[in-house]
Amino acid sequence: MAVGNINELPENILLELFTHVPARHLLLHCRLVCSLWRDLIDLVTLWKRKCLREGFITEDWDQPVADWKIFYFLRSLHRNLLHNPCAEEGFEFWSLDVNGGDEWKVEDLSRDQRKEFPNDQVKKYFVTSYYTCLKSQVVDLKAEGYWEELMDTTRPDIKVKDWFAARPDCGCKYQLCVQLLSSAHAPLGTFQPDPATIQQKSDAKWREVSHTFSNYPPGVRYIWFQHGGVDTHYWAGWYGPRVTNSSITIGPPLP
Repeated sequence: MAVGNINELPENILLELFTHVPARHLLLHCRLVCSLWRDLIDLVTLWKRKCLREGFITEDWDQPVADWKIFYFLRSLHRNLLHNPCAEEGFEFWSLDVNGGDEWKVEDLSRDQRKEFPNDQVKKYFVTSYYTCLKSQVVDLKAEGYWEELMDTTRPDIKVKDWFAARPDCGCKYQLCVQLLSSAHAPLGTFQPDPATIQQKSDAKWREVSHTFSNYPPGVRYIWFQHGGVDTHYWAGWYGPRVTNSSITIGPPLP
């Protein structure tokens, strides 16, 4: 039998149609059409279906989710918020705050180093010199899709990671500082571990440092990430810590 009005379709069919509509369009436009559409779009079933369709969950997903709509958006936005983390674009997107000695440099991972690094997609790194070298990047959360209500109400976990390594022939000191900032750039949370000093003739293995910001105050609008270091023997050239594959991610990772 022909249907003259889309609202005459069974609710399950309407739900299936809505799974193919972009999420922001559902909330900003479709939800305002009528009370039926509003109620359907607010159903947990719809957002679970959208998560499944996008591959954000698996068929056998059994972990508790407090709000499937928020869960969907956090999954859809989930990515590394730092641009050019592996030096593929030189120093694009980075501010060279301190550029001492022979200054920052980009080098290629050797074939042997690629075998040792846990991510085989990483092919380059940044390297420091004999006076302190620091570089930073500021993440604008709103520009990256994280609207204010989402950050203030949900306050999803913010995970920071960085990788660093010394050279086998020279000692070095590595440092990292990450701050959650308000709209006025006032710090609302800070992760600043003690500088890591690696002695000369070390194993030169890549080391990971990570931190998760949880239960931070509302009002976070930016994230400031700064890292770098210096070699401890003051040798001309680039013998300080090497850094690469830095990341800032928000919310639950993909399964």
